[in-house]
Amino acid sequence: MSLAAQIIDQQVSGIVERHSAAFSDELRPGADEHRMRSISFLFLVAKTAFDLTDEQTLDGIVDGGDDFGIDALYFEPPEDGEVHVTLVQGKYKRDLGGDSAFPETGVSRMVAALGTLFDPARPVQLNRRLNERVEDLRSFVKDGWVPRVTAVAANNGKHWTTQAQQQIDNAARGFGDQVAWRHIGAEEILALLQARKPINADLRLTGAARVETFDFRRALTGRMSVAELARLTDEYGNRLFDRNIRRYLGLAGNRVNEAVADTLRSPGQRPNFYFYNNGITITCSQFRHNALQEENWRVQVNDLQIVNGGQTARTVQQMAQEIGPEIGDAEVLVRIYELEQNDAELVEAITFATNSQNPVDLRDLKANDARQVALGRSIAELGYTYRAKREERAVSTDEFTSAVIAEAVLAIWRHRPHQARFRSREHFGALYRIIFTDELNGAQAVIAALLHRHAENRRKRPPEDAPDFLAYGSRFIAMLMGGYLLKEMDIALPQLDHRNFEAARELVERGSDDYLNRAAERIGEALGPLFSGRERTLQRLSATFRRADLVDTLLESVEA
Repeated sequence: MSLAAQIIDQQVSGIVERHSAAFSDELRPGADEHRMRSISFLFLVAKTAFDLTDEQTLDGIVDGGDDFGIDALYFEPPEDGEVHVTLVQGKYKRDLGGDSAFPETGVSRMVAALGTLFDPARPVQLNRRLNERVEDLRSFVKDGWVPRVTAVAANNGKHWTTQAQQQIDNAARGFGDQVAWRHIGAEEILALLQARKPINADLRLTGAARVETFDFRRALTGRMSVAELARLTDEYGNRLFDRNIRRYLGLAGNRVNEAVADTLRSPGQRPNFYFYNNGITITCSQFRHNALQEENWRVQVNDLQIVNGGQTARTVQQMAQEIGPEIGDAEVLVRIYELEQNDAELVEAITFATNSQNPVDLRDLKANDARQVALGRSIAELGYTYRAKREERAVSTDEFTSAVIAEAVLAIWRHRPHQARFRSREHFGALYRIIFTDELNGAQAVIAALLHRHAENRRKRPPEDAPDFLAYGSRFIAMLMGGYLLKEMDIALPQLDHRNFEAARELVERGSDDYLNRAAERIGEALGPLFSGRERTLQRLSATFRRADLVDTLLESVEA
C-alpha cells in the first residue's frame, strides 16, 4: 500500500468535510460519495499544484458530464499575444495501492479535447460551466490570441502507460509546441504539500568565490555547474521554491525558458551560459565554508530557498535529463544571502528586485505597503478582517483578501469592470494607485466587496432564467449595483465612510437582489443595439465584456 496514496486520501477526506456544501451547491447537486471524493481530489490537485485560492480552485472545476474529459479548466489574462490555459483530468481510485496507471482512455479524451475546444468554429456539446469557460477562451482565440496549453493528467497512482505516451507523441505532430503534458501523481502532490519543510544542503561551487558582510548580513557570490543545480533540483524539487513567486512556466511558449534550453543544447554556446543567464539567488539562515580553501568551496547552507532563478533551475533540470553529463560544461552565477529568519521584509524586497525575467504577481510584495496597512486597520475597525498576504487557510465570511478588494474597488468605484476581470496581473502593478488611492477607506472597500460577492454568487449559482451574459458581465452588474446604492443613500463616493457604513451595509443586505436584477435588466437593454442583426453567441458576449464600450452607457442610466 502506498503511503503517499494514503496521505492523499486523508487530505481528500478533509476536503470533503470542509467543502461538501460548496461542491453540492455549485458543481454536482446530489453527488454520491465517490463523486464527491473525485471532486475533492481535483480540488486538492488544482489548489496545491497551481497555487490557487479556494475560490479560484472551485471556479475552475467543470466536471459534470458532457465535459469532453476535462474536469477543470484554468486560464490567465492574456499577455504578449498568448493566453495560457491549464486543462486537468482527474482519476481518483479508492484502492490505495498506488499501482494504477493513468488510463489510456483518459489520455485519448484529452487529445480529442485539445483538437476541438480551441477551434472557435467547431460546435461542441458541453455542460454549462465548461461551455461558458470554453467560449470565453474561444473569443480570445478568435481575436488572435494564441493558446498555450498545459494538459494535466492527475491521479493517485502511477504515470500513464507507454501506449498512452504514443498517443501524446502522435498528437504532438499536429499541436507542435502549443501543448505541454504533465502528470501529477500522489508522490508529487505529497511533495508539494511538504514543500514548507526547511532544506539544509551542501552546494559544490567551482572556481573562486567571494564573501562580503553588509550591515551584519553576509553575501556569497560564486558559480556552480548547471549539473550541480540540476542535482539540487532533482533532490528537493518544489521545496526549493517555496518563497519563489512563480511556479515553473514550462518550455513551450516561454521565450526565456526556451532560450535557456537552446543555449544548453548547443555545445558551442554551452560554455557561455554563465554570461547569458542572470543566475540563481538563494536566501538562507546560515552558510558555512572552509575559508582557508582558495577555491572550489563546498558550502553548507541551512534553510535554503531559491527566490530567483526557479525557471532556470527547472529548465536546467529538464535539459540535464535530455543532454546527460555533457551539460556540466555550463556554469551559472549563484548569490547566497544569509539573512535572519524573521527578516521577512528583506526577503520580500530581494524577491521583488531580482524577479524581472518573467512577469510576477505583486500582491504579496505589496502586503507591507503603507496603504495596505492603513486599509487593513480601517477595515478592522468595522468588524471585518483584511488579508493582505496569501495564506493556506480558507477565507471566512467576514474576511476579504486584497485580491478581492482590488477587483471589487476597480470594478465598482473606479468604473473599470473590464479591467477588473482581464487585467488582474496589474491590480498590484500599473493599476495599484488607481485602486488603492489615499482616499480609499475601509467602508468603501468592504461595501464594494459585499456587492462584488453578491454578483459573483449569482454568476456561480445562476437561476434557471439567468441571462446569457451573466457568466461574463458580473463585474458590470456589480458596478451598477454600487451606483444604485449611492443613489439610494443620496451621497457621492467620498461621503461613504465609517459614519454611514452600517446604513450602507443594511441596504446591501436588504436591496442587493433588487440592485442586481435592475442591473441585469439595464445591461440586457444596452446589449440589444450592439447585437442588432448579429447572432448573439457566447463568444461574442465574452468579447463585448472585455471592452469598455458599455461602461459610459450604463453609468448614464444610473445618473439619470
